[in-house]
Amino acid sequence: MIAKVKKSEVWGSVEAPPSKSYTHRAIVIGSLGQYSRIEGPLLSADTLATVGACRAMGAEINVKDRELEIAGVIGRPKVPDDVINAANSGTTLRLCMSMASLAEGATVFTGDASLRKRPNGPLIQALNDLGAICYSTRFNGLAPIVVQGVLQGGEVTIGGGISSQFISSLLISCPFAKRGTVIKVEGELKSRPYVEVTLEMIEKAGGSVATDFREFHIESDQEYSLKSYRVPGDFSSASYMMAAGALAGKVTVNNLFESRQGDAAIMEHLLEMGANVYWDREKGSVTVEQAELKGIDVDVGKTPDLVPTLAVLAACAKGKTHITNAAHVRYKETDRLHAITVELKKMGADIVEEPDGLVITGGKLKGASVEGYDDHRIVMALAVAGLAASGTISISTAESVSISYPGFFDDLKRIGAKVEL
Repeated sequence: MIAKVKKSEVWGSVEAPPSKSYTHRAIVIGSLGQYSRIEGPLLSADTLATVGACRAMGAEINVKDRELEIAGVIGRPKVPDDVINAANSGTTLRLCMSMASLAEGATVFTGDASLRKRPNGPLIQALNDLGAICYSTRFNGLAPIVVQGVLQGGEVTIGGGISSQFISSLLISCPFAKRGTVIKVEGELKSRPYVEVTLEMIEKAGGSVATDFREFHIESDQEYSLKSYRVPGDFSSASYMMAAGALAGKVTVNNLFESRQGDAAIMEHLLEMGANVYWDREKGSVTVEQAELKGIDVDVGKTPDLVPTLAVLAACAKGKTHITNAAHVRYKETDRLHAITVELKKMGADIVEEPDGLVITGGKLKGASVEGYDDHRIVMALAVAGLAASGTISISTAESVSISYPGFFDDLKRIGAKVEL
């Protein structure tokens, strides 16, 4: 699908979609428990892939309009009847790999062409170190991946630099290992807020992990009972609507209450750049109003998903923006540092790609035909760029927004954006 966006003024309010990160974790934790009811989940391509994977491993999941009911496997998944296809969802693959290591038999995971390029070597090694059998069928750390239980526990060291999902995966499943587990993190723990979200969800389900974020100590023989849980709004998805307000008018995003989500930092970045931002914490509404933006220096080690949004804001700001500590952004659905550089250059941006970041000197953007890379965050960021560009921007693979924000283009139209699909 091609999305065409013209320079627009936007005004109005939208609801932030439910958090993708919380929804994934709630589904897996609920599936490892006894009974759970998840209210207000995100039902997107990615989270439905997790539903499918957990069903394949024995969880009974009833998908309703605004909730999920889960009868879980109580820490003992079954071996699936078929290969599990995680589609485009790296979170599904990684969280469910450790879940599969609890089953007495072999589980095979695959995914689409993009997912089969994403690295999983550190998690494969960690599962082997903890007593499971895990390997890539091509011996390159990429899917297809075979996981065979049963996870024994013990001590493991894992790098923190590529993806926090590896650690989150182990944290969720190791409470069901044969004995206690100690996970030691080597190097900087990138995307730490996502690990904090995982720990929050484990605690809500009655589990326990002791940590100083250098080591995680997990006792065995734990149980999960998520019971009734409501998914919060997603700051990652909301960042695009906030950026739209900052560049092209005034937008209020509702359903944004305080949580462990690191991407709430978008509000601080917008304030530092000069936008008018007001967060009513009690009502859960964030209003962002257009103002002249200026360049900033920003470390995205904890918030990699904000990079495409920040790059677009920087391309429209006065002065220079330096985005640093972003090497791990290359291991997402696509190499996002390279992708956003190539596409914003087509729109006339002055942007330089560095090994672990971007240097962007703001100016004026123009319409162009750009590639979406089948990456929801690249597509949504470029659509926001189109609001401030002269002419029309045409974005390919626009259907990929269904991964995290199925109603994205409807919401853009609702606030006045000139969008044609």
